[in-house]
Order: sequence, then structure tokens, then C-alpha cells
Amino acid sequence: MQVAVVVYDGVFDSGLAAVLDVLSNANALGRLIHEPPTWNVTLVGPAPQVRTGAGLLVAPEPLERARTADLLVVPALGESDPAALIDHVGGDALVAVRDLIVRTRERGTAIASACAGTFLLAEAGVLDGLRATTTWWLSPEFRDRYPKVRLDHSQMVISCDGITTAGAAFGHVDLALSIVRASSPALADLVARYLVVDERPSQAAYTIPSALAESDPTVAAFELWTREHLAEPISIPDAAKAIGVSERTLQRSVQRIIGTSPIRFVQDLRIERASHLLRSTDMSLETISRKVGYEHPNTLRVLLRERTGKTTSALRGRSAEGGVAAGG
Repeated sequence: MQVAVVVYDGVFDSGLAAVLDVLSNANALGRLIHEPPTWNVTLVGPAPQVRTGAGLLVAPEPLERARTADLLVVPALGESDPAALIDHVGGDALVAVRDLIVRTRERGTAIASACAGTFLLAEAGVLDGLRATTTWWLSPEFRDRYPKVRLDHSQMVISCDGITTAGAAFGHVDLALSIVRASSPALADLVARYLVVDERPSQAAYTIPSALAESDPTVAAFELWTREHLAEPISIPDAAKAIGVSERTLQRSVQRIIGTSPIRFVQDLRIERASHLLRSTDMSLETISRKVGYEHPNTLRVLLRERTGKTTSALRGRSAEGGVAAGG
């Protein structure tokens, strides 16, 4: 497979290196399987020399070299401030990169990106109407700017109609492994074992609800009220009344900022609190369940497994040999 990886001023160094290292290791480890696929990687960029976010100089091939590629990979911009990120991806400096993305899509060539790189794809318009993911803590700004994209920030990797997107920062590793897995699941497993990395299906276990809520006063007020009433049965109409908004306004605000319903957000807060108590105390699952508003421990056990991908014993950090946590 011919792969063109876009580099540009300010590109995220670790994201770029992760993609290159995973594909390089896949090529090297191919000797261990029968008829291995290969990836021929070419760096392309809008200038003869570009400077990464960490200040390293890279000398890419011209963007036109991407015309014959089977896959275009767009690593993230090394920018953590949402306003600066949006200014950059929509600015004149990246016009050529956005045009490349559009032309690549028009040719029907596969495209992949991770973290803040998905903002570049969305700015170019190629994600409209598609499912996609991005770094979870930038999802409110993403939803606000690109309402036509069907964003699911809980997922680590999403492939939709020839475009693959991945989550936060080191989601570049998951993105690159997904590229390898598409051609050879066995080789992807080998690479993951040699690099000692695991593919993570979800970002949910890493999401901090309060970080998402703080970008909107209504959602922030709802989050605070919910935390104060976490052990009680929670009524959304009562919550809306308590924070001084209509239920419809609350529903819309949570959907716009968090991308989910108020009830789902309440569950997220309960799971976050329960996970913390499992890691930091010796309370039984029954006691923790009551503290986060669940009468039956099994309800919490199932939700924890669904949202975090871990058992209660694993969340406590105890192996089977070390004893199973109470209620685990």
C-alpha cells in the first residue's frame, strides 16, 4: 500500500512519529507471517521544509506526490487551545493541505486522521454527514463548529465511508494499528505485542465529564447540581427547575456540548464517581452503588463494564491472585 503522510508547520510530533513507527514495525515484522502486506510511506508537505510543533525540521515531498497514494494520513496539529486550533486549521497557512484533503476525497482515496487532525478534515468539509471521532476534550468546540458531522467522542477509532478518525493524542497509535489491522489482523496483533501497546475501543474511560461541562454555563450548573444529588433518584425536570432553565433547554444544551442526553450524562458522572471510589477506597460494591444512586450493585457492575471495559476487580487494581474486591 502506498501511504502519504502529510506534514506541515506545527504538526504534532508524537502523533506523526506514532504513525511512522507503527507502520515501520509492521513492515519489519511482516517476515513472521505468510504473504505479509507492506506499507510504503512518503512524507508530503506544502513546503520544501516544515517545522514540527516541537521545532524539528522535516523535508517532505511536494503535496502532488499524494496523488498516487492509496491512503492519505493527516496527523494532528500540535495545538491544545481550541480557539488557536480553529484559527490555524481554517487559516491561510493550511489552504494547500485542506485542498489536498478535498482532492483526495474526490478521487475516492482513503483518508485517516487522529486527535486535532480531524478538525482539518472537518474544515475541508469531507466529514459532513459521516460518523467521526476526535479528542474527547475538544468535542464541544468540534460540535459547535461542525454540526453536520455525526461526532461520537466516546469512540477511539471510527471508520465511515472510507474515512477513519481516531481519538485524543496517542490515539494516533490506535489509528495506525487500525490501518495495519485492515490488511492483516495477525500482523496488527504482532505489532501491538512488540510495541507493548493495546488497542483501546473507547475513550470513555479517559473522559472527564466536568472538563466537557465547563464550556457551557447551563451544562456546568447541571453537572454541579447532579454531583450534589448523586446518591438520590434524579429527575431531569427537577434538575432543570433547580438550575433555572426549561427541560427542553437543558436537553438541547447537554446534547450540543456533550453529545448525549442528560440521563446519559448523569450515568457518566455516576460511573466516574464509582470508578474513583473503587480505586481509592475499600468500600464494598454495595456501598458504592448506594453512594452513586444505584439500588442494585449488579446495575453498577454492568455499567462499569460497558463504559470502562473493566471489571470492578480490575478497577481496584487487584488481580485474581491478590483477591477479588468485595462485590467485584
